[in-house]
Amino acid sequence: MADRLCEGRVVIVTGAGRGIGREYALMLAEHGAKVIVNDLGSARDGTPGNDEIQPAEQVVNEIRARGGQAAANLESCSDWQAAKRMVQQAVDTFGALHAVINNAGILRDRMLANMTEAEWDAVINVHLKGTFAPLHHAANYWKAQHKDGNTDLQARVINTSSASGLFGNVGQSNYGAAKAGIAALTIIAARELQRYGITVNAISPGAHTRMTEDLREATEAEKQARSPRWVAPIGVWLASRASHAVTGRVFAASGSRLAVMEGWRLGPSCPALGDPIEVGKVVPGMVASAQPNMGMDGRKAAI
Repeated sequence: MADRLCEGRVVIVTGAGRGIGREYALMLAEHGAKVIVNDLGSARDGTPGNDEIQPAEQVVNEIRARGGQAAANLESCSDWQAAKRMVQQAVDTFGALHAVINNAGILRDRMLANMTEAEWDAVINVHLKGTFAPLHHAANYWKAQHKDGNTDLQARVINTSSASGLFGNVGQSNYGAAKAGIAALTIIAARELQRYGITVNAISPGAHTRMTEDLREATEAEKQARSPRWVAPIGVWLASRASHAVTGRVFAASGSRLAVMEGWRLGPSCPALGDPIEVGKVVPGMVASAQPNMGMDGRKAAI
């Protein structure tokens, strides 16, 4: 390939054994990146998998067969010390770290009144802590590099949000809360780390993977349109040096569109009121004139 966006860059991708993470890893390697392929090898709900060869190792073998460079990491990204070891593995194996794509996730869908504490904790742990832990340890590595005089870090973090977190999806209070938290974490981290030459963005993917395969029936055409391969290009570009001017943004990516999400902003307002009766006189009108909350497609009002 003549133009390889990530030539020589070292990138960690969590949850890279299957689905979107696998597509990230393969396309990054195609564009010259050296990839740490992280995957615990678990089932969709986070319980232990039964693969004879770990999915991460399969992806590493694919990359190497195509002439690329990769190494497997089989630890949990939500484990604090394991996340630190993963960052160190990138440095020890390939000599540096330039980008982290936080992609790992599980599903334990349940209506909130029926959800157990364990189902809540497991999803919040993998998604939210599993994003924060690698981000934290990578940020400390890059800050140390900056302190030592490397003022051209061009470091990147790409997190994974979801329409469920941005718009709200019934039956996914744990998953949606985690994904909304990741969107907020992305914006906060971008503001904190910009001074060091670190950008932080997020992707809300629309893709057909094992995470979504039994949520509803999909036609073959829909499966092709929602292939994970449509999500990978924005992830690879964000991991490259070319994306240096973009930070604190959430992108929606699918086989139908690539879009920049627009976050919360002030709507109708009034002067401060100290009496709840007076509040009740004005709030209904303010709500009626406000833009409605969007449904899961991000365009039509939620019913």
